[in-house]
Amino acid sequence: MFVIETSHLQKQFGNKLAVADLTLNVREGEVFGFLGPNGAGKSTSIKMLLGLVTPTAGSSLVLGAPPGNVQARAKIGFLPEHFRFHDWLTGREFLHFHGRLYGMSGAALKQRIEVLLERVALVEAGDRKLQQYSKGMLQRIGLAMALLNHPKIVFLDEPTSGLDPLGRLLVRDIIADVRNEGTTVFLNSHLLSEIEVTCNRVVFLKQGNVVREIDLTANNVYVNELEIKLGQVDDAILRGLAEFGHQVQAQGNRIRMNIRDEATLPQLARWLVGQGCEIYHLAAHHPSLEQLFVETMNTKEG
Repeated sequence: MFVIETSHLQKQFGNKLAVADLTLNVREGEVFGFLGPNGAGKSTSIKMLLGLVTPTAGSSLVLGAPPGNVQARAKIGFLPEHFRFHDWLTGREFLHFHGRLYGMSGAALKQRIEVLLERVALVEAGDRKLQQYSKGMLQRIGLAMALLNHPKIVFLDEPTSGLDPLGRLLVRDIIADVRNEGTTVFLNSHLLSEIEVTCNRVVFLKQGNVVREIDLTANNVYVNELEIKLGQVDDAILRGLAEFGHQVQAQGNRIRMNIRDEATLPQLARWLVGQGCEIYHLAAHHPSLEQLFVETMNTKEG
């Protein structure tokens, strides 16, 4: 089941095309990474999905309803990147205020506030005014606010901004917890190392278009870069290796190539031995998500 569906979504501000053609589907219960360089249209896309900005063209559904639908909005959580909280309120007062906006009240709201303060490690700071909070503490109280209403989907725009490594680990654990509870997480972050260990699936956005999608749960997530060193290399060996992968390049007796699956390695090694090759080195490694991101953003056709 898809909780977000967009088709050729577009947004133009005057002469500026912020989102050119956004088409994507987000599945229920997954952590979905929405990645792109500054100016790629990420924030505008999120605002359209939340009903905060009206698209110029295209269509979208969030929880089966058009963006802005009141019933659907009641099941959505949102932590914006640039937030401004009521700094004269204490942490508990702030969460109580937003809980009332969601229609929550009484003992259920009070209990939910305590659960979330515990989850974001702010129980002891709950009665301090927000103006006394550090940036990292404000980020965490904002995350608690986004989870107040037991959302079916939560949009997190740079949720680890301003957090130290321990804070980022805490947020990572919270995201894993809410995913296990069935909540879909729509995550935008520049920390690709965090995205890589947190998300089920990611898309790369460029100039308002999805230019690449990667399933991080698949066994063949990335192309495997294979390095081979043989006693001797000739054209026949190179042609044969091309049957196991692509982009076969040789420099002397060293070969680099790409394969889709590490399961290819034993078969490839047996073939080389069968050809009488002396194998001095055979190793595959995965490029990081950051490497793939840079590669995609630097590709003209991407």
